[in-house]
Amino acid sequence: MLCDSGWITHLRGQLDLFSFGAFLERLARHFTVIRFDKPGCGLSDRDGVDLSFDGQVAAALAVADAVGTRRFRLFGASQGGQLAATIAARHPERVEALVVYGMCASGRDLAPADVRTSVVALVRAHWGMGIQALTHAFVTDPTADEMAAFVRFQRTSASATVAAQLLEVYYDTDIRGLLPMVRTPTAVLHREGDRGTRFDLGREVAAGIAGATLIPLPGSSHLYYHGEWEAVLDAVLTFLAQPSRRGQRLTDREFEIAELVTEGLTNHAIAGRLSVAPRTIETHVENIRRKLRVSSRAQIAAWTTEQRLRQHL
Repeated sequence: MLCDSGWITHLRGQLDLFSFGAFLERLARHFTVIRFDKPGCGLSDRDGVDLSFDGQVAAALAVADAVGTRRFRLFGASQGGQLAATIAARHPERVEALVVYGMCASGRDLAPADVRTSVVALVRAHWGMGIQALTHAFVTDPTADEMAAFVRFQRTSASATVAAQLLEVYYDTDIRGLLPMVRTPTAVLHREGDRGTRFDLGREVAAGIAGATLIPLPGSSHLYYHGEWEAVLDAVLTFLAQPSRRGQRLTDREFEIAELVTEGLTNHAIAGRLSVAPRTIETHVENIRRKLRVSSRAQIAAWTTEQRLRQHL
């Protein structure tokens, strides 16, 4: 599994940040996890490197080639989600499955133009102040110790110049045109209260990829390894372990919900039956419609009834 954890990185420093080490250790029980520092960050070369988006994509593929893996699964978080989706779109023969977390298709949607310009300028001119400003967008209600740990991690990950340039590249990247080219099984994970990247931006990503599964998660921290990180990990592992059925990539939960739709239950009634939030059921129903390429609950019911009949033939 090739992993890109986002904007700036440090292979060693990130292991001690919040629950990143625990997340990685659990993930490594199931996959050979390939991590790498972005150009200009962490343990990678700091001078004379290509920090453009295409340069970052090329660096990730070079890492995969260096370890001798022709095909791989991809996990990308935040800005790393853009990179992972781009690789899946441009090199479908190399990607077995794609999981993205907390990403947007266009960096311009993260904030108004004047805010984006101000943040980049603050990072470039006052790295310390820039870090503190961004911490509150990434981590929900950080304690003093968490704030100190995150500031320390970011300072060691990149210089102010590199951090500002990579952030500027992120804000200027728009991959909406590439999303329809992604053909690999895809899960889009997004916390419903994400403060760094709004939930509706994740919904847009899922809508742009044919057959993608949108998985809403609890919490508001933008970092997948902060807060309820085990829910993120479980979603990743469940999706990657889920086989396809009859050519349809519906999860077990989606099949269960489709059958309840067939019984004539409303989203609120299904939510009560399964003890989850109505919004979660709405998202599942939206996923089912997208995957089956239908527009109504009646069509979902007809498809489910047909599957039942086939099972008895």
